[in-house]
Amino acid sequence: MHRVMKKFYSAPFGILAATLVFGQTQAPSPPAKLEFEVASIHLSQSTGLYRVDAGLKMDGSQAHFSSLSISNLITLAYRVQANQISGPDWLPQQRFDISAKLPDGATTAQIPEMLQSLLAERFQLKMHHETKEMPAYALVLGKSPLKLKETPPDSDAHESEGAVTMGASGGSAGVTFNLGNGSYSTFANDQFDFKKVTMDVLATQLARYLDRPVVNMTTLKNNYDLTLQLTPEDYRALLIRSAVNAGVVLPPQALRLLDNGPAVSLFDALDQLGLHLDARKLPLDLIVVDSALQTPTDN
Repeated sequence: MHRVMKKFYSAPFGILAATLVFGQTQAPSPPAKLEFEVASIHLSQSTGLYRVDAGLKMDGSQAHFSSLSISNLITLAYRVQANQISGPDWLPQQRFDISAKLPDGATTAQIPEMLQSLLAERFQLKMHHETKEMPAYALVLGKSPLKLKETPPDSDAHESEGAVTMGASGGSAGVTFNLGNGSYSTFANDQFDFKKVTMDVLATQLARYLDRPVVNMTTLKNNYDLTLQLTPEDYRALLIRSAVNAGVVLPPQALRLLDNGPAVSLFDALDQLGLHLDARKLPLDLIVVDSALQTPTDN
């Protein structure tokens, strides 16, 4: 087992694609098409066999995306989860570093539309949307009383426009997601820890480790802190599932850990807090990639 997990952690990609949350309410758009003024794209360099770093850093009008795959970029550009993308197997495998300059007057809320333009122009992405009834988990209020710890509002609750840092890093000791503005999650030591997260963010984070999308249907609007304790067996299985979701090719002995069915301890931990993952079929937006370049056009 330890040899299998060592192989899993040595994969220089997989579970650490950054969770970048952009506002759903868009600022007024200028008449011209939203696109980066300049964008330089290069293949990512591995940060080592036992460590992975990925994310977004913004300084003024400069945006730096590190170690993101085309699949990651699609999830950011179209605000979908990874398991709502259908396309070639190589989409999540190759990773890129992107340095881009936002045009004057642009906001971080418009970055998804700029990424759409970049994918179409530099990667020649051709895709279409389908609404498809898919197996999913609905994150709902459970039968037990709600026991979530609400995060007190901060006096500086909003990061200043143009100064954003979000990303992920991890290795054999665990995984940490910096979600920006003091919000983060960790997956280590047989448990999840979430700090200052909305239910939408919680749903997106959980979907990374499950076999289907997760949709927030709780109606809860605040930020919360919560811890979910897992069995060691479920912890290992969720790590394997997250790698499979990201397109990592794993040995058969690792994949056999997924044959035991759902991670019961995760579902139980949510139930104890007054939340519940309900397996349903839901109509979801599916992005179907018809074609794309594996290597972007020249800078």
